[in-house]
Amino acid sequence: VQLQASGGGLVQAGGSLRLSCVASGRTFTNNAMGWFRRAPGKEREFVAAISWNGGSTPYADSVKGRFTISRGRTTGTVYLQMNGLKPEDTAVYYCAASNRAYSGRDYTQYMSWGQGTEVTVSS
Repeated sequence: VQLQASGGGLVQAGGSLRLSCVASGRTFTNNAMGWFRRAPGKEREFVAAISWNGGSTPYADSVKGRFTISRGRTTGTVYLQMNGLKPEDTAVYYCAASNRAYSGRDYTQYMSWGQGTEVTVSS
């Protein structure tokens, strides 16, 4: 089972990026999915999660109102739309699949992790 994250890149402050996460080997349509990030020299940080049916979408306070997580019900792809990017959003972003239908910031609930996609926001 692999999770492939893509969509990262270099963007100016105030710009937007859309990250995607595709699973191969199995689908996670009955599992919550999440996005985490790790900035240089910092700990892993929760960004957003989405429940199996899309009905619950918790966000970190730092991204609330700027980022939107969504998922395709038939494709299983998970997206993270990032608007109003700030230099402090610079990090490697990881998608992860939970072992539960509903999950949040507790990374121990996530059993499968992607390789990460790098986001750099210049000031």
